[in-house]
Amino acid sequence: MEWKGVINTYRKYLPVTDKTPVITLHEGNTPLVKADNLSEELGGNLQIYLKYEGMNPTGSFKDRGMTLAVSKALEEGSKAVMCASTGNTSASAAAYSAKAKIDSIVLIPKGAIALGKLSQALIHGAKVVPIQGNFDDALKLVKTITSKYPITLVNSLNPYRIQGQKTGSFEICDVMGKAPDYHAIPVGNAGNITAYWRGYKEYKNHGIIDSLPKMIGFQAAGACPIVKGCIVDKPDTVATAIKIGNPASWKQAEMARDESGGLIDSVKDDEILEAYKMLAELEGVFVEPASAASIAGVKKLNEKGYFKKDDCIVCILTGHGLKDPDRAIEMIEEPESIPATEDAVVKHLRLDEG
Repeated sequence: MEWKGVINTYRKYLPVTDKTPVITLHEGNTPLVKADNLSEELGGNLQIYLKYEGMNPTGSFKDRGMTLAVSKALEEGSKAVMCASTGNTSASAAAYSAKAKIDSIVLIPKGAIALGKLSQALIHGAKVVPIQGNFDDALKLVKTITSKYPITLVNSLNPYRIQGQKTGSFEICDVMGKAPDYHAIPVGNAGNITAYWRGYKEYKNHGIIDSLPKMIGFQAAGACPIVKGCIVDKPDTVATAIKIGNPASWKQAEMARDESGGLIDSVKDDEILEAYKMLAELEGVFVEPASAASIAGVKKLNEKGYFKKDDCIVCILTGHGLKDPDRAIEMIEEPESIPATEDAVVKHLRLDEG
């Protein structure tokens, strides 16, 4: 059966009616990859699955919420949407707005957005406005402006964003036939951990699953306000997608943590980059650095003996590696060029040494 996007697939769980215009790029239905090589590398005691959200239309999980946010904006007569973004939200908002034939406006922190993401927003026709401040400054401006002008805010403060993003948990349960023991996820603005927890609870309330996972979220050490319990004025991390010092869904994330019996911890940049390379080299999965926070966190907790043997863990990989290719290039030494001859290639690869 043809996949027609998350609204059409999970309509009965979403706040839509027959009058809602469905703006879709056929998002969702992303791969759930069993990570046997990674599991073995971490000791072989865990069942690890990767929910590869980088395979969404614009390359990140944001598409799940944006399809609903833009559809409802159009239903309500909005002619423009606006967001603050470190990259992925801007790409998604711009793409879905283009599909809906409405304007999109994006405020970004100047110099703090990966070019892969910025190029998406620009090519889709968004009005991109770099500001001299960080993400939190941009979000404050968006909240103020959308409260005064007829423009729809599409950051995760928009409740429809969370509603759409919860469909990721539905897909996990539909494929596995159950909920995992643990759900590991990067935490930036904290909307995604909030959304997944809501989805799991709804599926349990409908009798589709019998148990709920423990939600384990991971912030970057240089941008971990929930872990520290205070706003981080100047967040700093290579994982730009979670470089946020005052999450919009802070309290909801803490609720997901507490209700599920999970935790929210931090991981250092070198741990994130190590996990980033591990995913690529062991599983053939290329993600943006922020995505690897979930893997870095699981590795850290496993080394501390946090998990039991054969625990099932689903790790959310939030965005594709091509969002931030410069990071990969920086980490890998550029190959040396050689003459275009068979002898040169054979010698370079040492194929004649046995």
